[in-house]
Amino acid sequence: MKKGDLFVISGPSGVGKTVLCHRLLRQVPGISFSVSYTTRGPRKGESDGIDYHFITQDRFREMASNGEFLEWAEVYGESYGTARSEVLSRLDSGEDILLDIDVHGARQVRRSFPETILIFLLPPSWSVLEARLKGRGTEDPSMLRLRMSKAKSELETVHEYDFAVINTDLPQATEDLKSIVLAQRCRVSRVLEGGSWPLVYGPKLCTSDTKQ
Repeated sequence: MKKGDLFVISGPSGVGKTVLCHRLLRQVPGISFSVSYTTRGPRKGESDGIDYHFITQDRFREMASNGEFLEWAEVYGESYGTARSEVLSRLDSGEDILLDIDVHGARQVRRSFPETILIFLLPPSWSVLEARLKGRGTEDPSMLRLRMSKAKSELETVHEYDFAVINTDLPQATEDLKSIVLAQRCRVSRVLEGGSWPLVYGPKLCTSDTKQ
């Protein structure tokens, strides 16, 4: 059976990762989202098991010490992690998996799985990113400054990624993401994996004895 591909999308707060991930999942079959674990409380409109698995700090530490996370990090005082067993089992079944994680988590995943496809989501400009964060109205001035400072350091890591998508126009950014996923599915190594190509197209396509 063909193994699935693991896609990681990263980018600073306010760049539109969540919206783009949801659009990609709706429009491309065969790829699903890996729901992360977190110690923070649910925000308005979030549901346990859909947006995040909301757990206690003690439970999170237990999972981390048992090596149950593929990657994990502490962000703004809260912990976030991706379950190793869930990702591996779904990849082995041929399913493509999408992770929305920060640059530190992306580095951890790449160390474990060098074939991981890393995608960085960029804002059209620094001023646009700042305006988007202010427009959310969810942070006080000190938290806003912290997020902007973190965004600067994250943007400096873009060269570690395989692809970069600029989120100027939401439909176009969605198409760019879709193109990356579909192109990966057309890699020769994946098309031929498990000897599936002859089963689909038949051996006669490989012969050179066609009549002139």
